[in-house]
Amino acid sequence: MILDDFVSRLWPQLPLTEKTIDNYKGAYRRYAQPTFGFRNLCEITKTEFIELLAVLSSPTRFQTLMMLRTVYREAINRGLVLESPLTGIRPPRLNPQPSKFLTWKELNEIDFGRQDNRIRFLALHGLRFGEAVVLSESDIRDGQVHITKSKYGSTKSPAGVRTVPYLGYFDPFPKYQLTIAEKLAPYGVTVHSLRKTYAYNLKTAKIHVTTASKLMGHANPLITMKIYTAVKDDEIAESGQAMRIALSLS
Repeated sequence: MILDDFVSRLWPQLPLTEKTIDNYKGAYRRYAQPTFGFRNLCEITKTEFIELLAVLSSPTRFQTLMMLRTVYREAINRGLVLESPLTGIRPPRLNPQPSKFLTWKELNEIDFGRQDNRIRFLALHGLRFGEAVVLSESDIRDGQVHITKSKYGSTKSPAGVRTVPYLGYFDPFPKYQLTIAEKLAPYGVTVHSLRKTYAYNLKTAKIHVTTASKLMGHANPLITMKIYTAVKDDEIAESGQAMRIALSLS
C-alpha cells in the first residue's frame, strides 16, 4: 500500500490525543511525505529512513521517529508489512536546556512587522498558541480575556479555563504558528517562550506565584515556580545592592 494512502486512513483511527495526532501529521507532512509519500510501505528501507532522520535536529528527529514507528506498528498489526524498517533505529538523546526568553522591554524594541500585535498579545497575556487560535473579540469583555477552549477542544487541563486582565494588542491569530515563529527565530526564541515572557512580566510586577499560576493556567503552582526562578544578570547585580541597603553595609 502507498504510504500516503495508509496514513490518511490511519490518523482518525489512532487512540492518541488530538494534539499528538496533530504533531504527527505535521512531522509527516514536513519530513516524510516529500520523500516517501508516494512509495509503497514495503519498499522503503531502513537506510533511507536513517538518512532522512540524520539531517533533523534532535527534538525533530525524535518526534519524526516516534511518528514513523507508530505508522509501521499499525501497518504490521493490519498485515500490510511483516516487519518495521525502523527496528534498531535509536532515538536521539534529548538534553532539555532552560529555554531562552525575551523580556517585555526587549520585545518592545523589536519590529515584528505584521506579527507585531500577536507577539505582544501573547507576551502580555500568557496564552498557549492553541488557546490564542480560537480566541475571538467576543472572548474579550469587561477588561478580561476569557479563555475557555483551545484548538484541540478543551484546554490543556481544567486549570486552563481562566480569565486574565486584558492589556491590549489583540489581533485574530492564524491557524498555524509558522509565520509568527519565523519572526521570533532570529532572536533565538519560540512562540511558546512568550509564555515565559508573560511569567517574567508577572514576577517583575511582584504578582504572587499562586496568583501567577492561575493566570497561566497551570494545574500545579510548582510549574510556575520553576519559571519564576529564572533570573537575568542585572537582577543578580541588583540583589547585591539591595542587600547592602537592607543590611546597612558600605
